[in-house]
Amino acid sequence: MSSLHDRIAQFRKMAADDPENELGHFRLGQLLMEDGNYAEAAASFERTLELNPDFSKVYQLLGECCRQLGQRDRAVEILTRGYRVADERGDKMPRDAMAKLLKELGAEVPSVPVASSTNEVGPETGFRCERPGCIAGKRAVPLKSPPIPGPIGVRIMEKICSECWQAWHRDYSIKVINELRLDLSSEYGQAEYDKYMFEFFGFEPEAVATISPGQ
Repeated sequence: MSSLHDRIAQFRKMAADDPENELGHFRLGQLLMEDGNYAEAAASFERTLELNPDFSKVYQLLGECCRQLGQRDRAVEILTRGYRVADERGDKMPRDAMAKLLKELGAEVPSVPVASSTNEVGPETGFRCERPGCIAGKRAVPLKSPPIPGPIGVRIMEKICSECWQAWHRDYSIKVINELRLDLSSEYGQAEYDKYMFEFFGFEPEAVATISPGQ
């Protein structure tokens, strides 16, 4: 099993080899946060937002980094902006987490139109992709069938749009396999692959835990 520092090194390389890979920078930031390196994690998150300003989860993590670094005003500015982005996109979990952080910092939670907070689906397709970094917004197109067998495939079909699935399947999954040199015929390799896939789609750990590998 790779150590935290090994994984950080892997994602440093991924981000360096492909500077436009928003998810490489995002995952590197998460791992650096886990290691307590908030300054470098913040830089990774800032680069992620340069590539995808609608990635609402990143505002939450960047705001937390700024708080840990004692940069209260910067944290409030990031979290306020991120709250509005998350609310507009309907990303409830990062939005609510940012509201909590703002309150802990003694700052006001932005007021938003009631309609934007209660609008669960986009009028164009009636489907909202739940991946935090999805750029399709209200034009997200659902998958017509599970893209892989079993309950994991069903969950992806129900929660993830076609564009995000294709981004994983045709691009990011290949980078994960190549950069991490995963052997998918091994139990460890498959487990690592699945872990990065869940992270890509933004599935919460408790939700993933309910999917048994044997199902």
